[in-house]
Amino acid sequence: MHKILKEKLWAYIVHNNPDLMFDLQEDYSVTRYLDEKVKAIMPTAERLLSERKPLYVIEELCVKELTEELRPSRFLYIREMLEEEFSDDWQRLREDGLLTYEIINMMESCREIFDSFKFSTENEDDRLLRGAIIGQVQEYLA
Repeated sequence: MHKILKEKLWAYIVHNNPDLMFDLQEDYSVTRYLDEKVKAIMPTAERLLSERKPLYVIEELCVKELTEELRPSRFLYIREMLEEEFSDDWQRLREDGLLTYEIINMMESCREIFDSFKFSTENEDDRLLRGAIIGQVQEYLA
């Protein structure tokens, strides 16, 4: 179970939080991070196992809890907004192989906006937030 949860957490990070992935790799702390996170969730997994819950349900519940603090993804938010609002730039960056790198830079450029809005699942559809991010990304791309 520990190995499966580590793999699922890492897959989630790679696809939804590549900024964290790069930070963990740069610090050589991937294994430590994953082990600590999964170790913290194991009591929940063991409790669910003792309740005879199906493995797929246990995995789903544990992964949901493991990724709670990683949602919503600022990376995906900017990627989707970039594709919708700046499709030519999105296409160019994708073709040049720079899309992920540049989105991570845009995330840093937009950090204060995300923080001031306290970006969360409750406000990720906020029009003012989106407008502020669009403006910042437009400035970044200029």
